[in-house]
Amino acid sequence: MTKKVLLIEDEPSIIQAISFILSRDGWTVDSHADGATAIEAVARKRPDVVVLDLMLPNRSGLDILTDLRANAETEALPVLMLTARGQKRDREMAERLGATLFMTKPFSNAEVLASVNALAGAA
Repeated sequence: MTKKVLLIEDEPSIIQAISFILSRDGWTVDSHADGATAIEAVARKRPDVVVLDLMLPNRSGLDILTDLRANAETEALPVLMLTARGQKRDREMAERLGATLFMTKPFSNAEVLASVNALAGAA
């Protein structure tokens, strides 16, 4: 069975890097860059794991995470939250809203791959 990840990120270099890392490991990677339509993308793509940026155009990753956790179909979907800001309050807010894991940019390729594979195993 194919492992699917939806990368909700607006930075092209991050999209390219994570897509390369995960697809090389056998993942099917879809990306989406607009916070306003991210929930629809999750419903359409039905990923096994979501990698979600905290700061997106048109809607924050925290708002998207709140909606995912409020929906019975996505409440248990593993979410790896990414942020360029490693502030403690960002991490605490993401964890309180239901992020499964939290990672600060810049990150290592091995760290992303291990985290996504761990989330898929926990799903």
